[in-house]
Amino acid sequence: MIPTVFIGYDQRESIAYHVLAQSIINCTSVPVAIAPLASRMLRNFDGQRDGTNAFIYSRFLVPSIADYQGWAIYCDSDMLLRDDLVKLWDLRDESKAVMVVKHDYHTKHRRKMIGTPMECDNADYPMKNHSSMILWNCGHPSNRVLTRDFVSESPGSFLHRFQWLNDDEVGSVPLDWNWLVGEYSHKPEANLVHFTLGAPCFSHYRKCDYAAEWHETKEDVTHALDKTTLMGAA
Repeated sequence: MIPTVFIGYDQRESIAYHVLAQSIINCTSVPVAIAPLASRMLRNFDGQRDGTNAFIYSRFLVPSIADYQGWAIYCDSDMLLRDDLVKLWDLRDESKAVMVVKHDYHTKHRRKMIGTPMECDNADYPMKNHSSMILWNCGHPSNRVLTRDFVSESPGSFLHRFQWLNDDEVGSVPLDWNWLVGEYSHKPEANLVHFTLGAPCFSHYRKCDYAAEWHETKEDVTHALDKTTLMGAA
């Protein structure tokens, strides 16, 4: 089975999507399919009826997009992969409907996305950031309830706290697979870092932990584009 990685997509921070995708290409040892959750591709699904980004609800469409078969990974776009994605993929447990990092923290920062049109309060709430990286068991019977209509009509708190599932159907993966930049201390061996307060593409966060690696990966993206432009001009 080839892993499929669904990445949240918001035009306002589209570079973050491309950098995460490039980091997956750079780090992963097997072929992967990378799919953006862009509104237009989802028949203009209303993915932003509240919240700060355009994919706050579309992540819960992943099982239906996969036709309720197999497994898939969902990631917010403001992440950077630093280790082989196969290591996360190998953690799949067929008894679980989803597997996530079960964060238990209180934010150190009362505002996020500072200096951008998406700036907002950064409140604490139960299961905060659990749904920002999801290892989906799309074929699990309990996930069949996640139709487009069901997701559209369900409150955000219900979805982000996985309340359609029993507690024992929500599995856990190590913290290294959703390391919260700015909330947790710098950790050199973190596998997947999450710029949850704001990606390094925004000036306020350009020098945050792991930002140098993010910018290096961005150079991989833009260098490829520059070469393509030159070849086209020739």
